[in-house]
Amino acid sequence: MADTRSAEITKIQELIYELKIEQVMTKSVITVTPTQTMAELKEILQKKRISGTPVLEGDKLVGIVSIEDLIKSLESGEKDALIGDKMTRNLQTVYADESVVQAVNKFSQFGFGRLPVVNREGKLVGILTQGDIVRGLLRQMEVEYHEEEIHRYRASHIFSDIVSDQTGLVLRYRVKPRDFTHGGEASSKLKRALERLGGSPQLVRRVAIASYEAETNLIIHTDNGGEIIAEIMPERIRIVAIDNGPGIPDVEQALQPGFSTAPDWIRELGFGAGMGLSNIRACADKMDLTSRMGVGTRLEILFYVNEETRQ
Repeated sequence: MADTRSAEITKIQELIYELKIEQVMTKSVITVTPTQTMAELKEILQKKRISGTPVLEGDKLVGIVSIEDLIKSLESGEKDALIGDKMTRNLQTVYADESVVQAVNKFSQFGFGRLPVVNREGKLVGILTQGDIVRGLLRQMEVEYHEEEIHRYRASHIFSDIVSDQTGLVLRYRVKPRDFTHGGEASSKLKRALERLGGSPQLVRRVAIASYEAETNLIIHTDNGGEIIAEIMPERIRIVAIDNGPGIPDVEQALQPGFSTAPDWIRELGFGAGMGLSNIRACADKMDLTSRMGVGTRLEILFYVNEETRQ
């Protein structure tokens, strides 16, 4: 496959793939019930200095109501209207164990000011705003900076300290199918290894995002999971994601942005938007995808360490 010119990846872009929603969400959630009035909602929003809140009926999430709903109700002279009559029932939620990138995509797609956060059993466990994401990203950037200052060690000299005709390091990560709870762990471990080996921040970010997308594809589309193999050498990094089925019917079609064979229930979880391979290709210097139905798929991603090597 022809070379692709990878885009510059920022630290923020890297972190939205790595952080989980539960790490940035607001856990102490103020809620209301459908039987409360809009006048009561006004008092709650003013007192708590918030702009919206989930609506619970017992312990069941049934809607969300915002300051925009309140303003419309007051302008119509319906301050005693029930919250249940004015709330938004067509909910979009996110899971606590999902990557922040899933929430970013939903904020962009729907334009909401907040998203209720639920666990895999559907119970409300938090609320997420775009402000929560920004604050969480800033906190994590500060934490990582101090951790690297404290824990940096001589692993970055491994290639110069070990004498051989060709020195390399191979890392292998097993990925289980449908294991969304642990999704992103392999790419996160690889990222940490590259940081400790002294990889440049920009290179590490590109590898982290590409390997996250490859890992997610193994989780979504394979019957038995697969393996991610990272071969790290002084001049380049090669990532190989392999599985033994079911295979891709049309590789060229699969490479088209937005094309996805993910079932509806996967899409409802916030995955399978059809941008994974496109994102990988944007990050990589070279990418090659081969697949045979009933046999398996092999995705190879190549990154050159030095800018002159990439020309």
